[in-house]
Amino acid sequence: MPENSEGTMLKKLSTAAVTAAVTLTVAVTGLTPSSATSTSSETSASATSTSPRGTVENARIAAHFDLAKGRMPENIALSPGGTAYVTFAAARQIAQVTPSGTTRILATLPEPADGGIHTPVLGFALTTGIVRAHDGTLYVLYATGSDDLTGLWRLRPGGEPRRIAALPANGLPNGLALDPRTRTLYMTDSVLGVIWTVPTSGGTPTAWSTAPELASTGFLGANGLKIHRGAVWATNLDRGTLLRIPVLPGGRAGRVQTRATGLTGIDDFAFTGRGDRVLATLNGPSEVALVRRDGTHSTVLTAADGLQNPTSVALHGDTVYVLSAAYITGQDPNLVLAHLND
Repeated sequence: MPENSEGTMLKKLSTAAVTAAVTLTVAVTGLTPSSATSTSSETSASATSTSPRGTVENARIAAHFDLAKGRMPENIALSPGGTAYVTFAAARQIAQVTPSGTTRILATLPEPADGGIHTPVLGFALTTGIVRAHDGTLYVLYATGSDDLTGLWRLRPGGEPRRIAALPANGLPNGLALDPRTRTLYMTDSVLGVIWTVPTSGGTPTAWSTAPELASTGFLGANGLKIHRGAVWATNLDRGTLLRIPVLPGGRAGRVQTRATGLTGIDDFAFTGRGDRVLATLNGPSEVALVRRDGTHSTVLTAADGLQNPTSVALHGDTVYVLSAAYITGQDPNLVLAHLND
């Protein structure tokens, strides 16, 4: 493209990155002194009361991403071979990242006519949740603040991205999970406080749960999302909670169970096995926490391991993948690999 056009694009992406950093800083670190002290005390008590059954070690940065191009990694899905599929938030891109750190852009979603300035809360268009089906099809969420683009997009291998389900433009679709048994996709809306469902074939989404535990307290509510052992699990960033919602007969949502609290800035999470232990990314503190079945938690990775506002985590065997977007630090968006010693 012409040199001046490229410069304009990079300036817009840098502005988007700054906007994200400011809004996230206010939201994630904007605790009152009393609440911040309370959270720290609870975390320390949790860490000392129960020793973790697993440790995470040998962390290393496997890939660095270009912040100036908006390549702030937001979410991750893994192939059976360990290749990561990643959404780059402000770049509106879907990428493939190998364990050796090689990055290839697979698709760029269309830019909104207004540049995304009406995207709720954040003010820039961003790609968020991603999952991978067994045939390699990728499903991605896109938030733009516009009716024509906000929603669920599908990218088949070798194909072009196509929107298959519209979502409310006044919301912020964020977490995404796939139930392969029922071919149902579950999607959190961090602004509207809803979990939506839609078939993998697309169509009109259904509000599966609007429980008050999913609501925000002013910034972002329901966020990360997983399907695990007959239940839908979600995080609430504003409330610092990990939630479990049983799937009842007929696919209906059961009553919300709060499984852990005091997880300041919790974003995404991943189960460590068939049990209910999870690794959770804590965005503002730049930490990964191990959350046990009883709700207690301890820190297993920190900024010293390379984390820069981690947004998502996944496991491939005993290898832990952690993406950092550097929303607040504004330094080094990256992929950290580590070993889960269990």
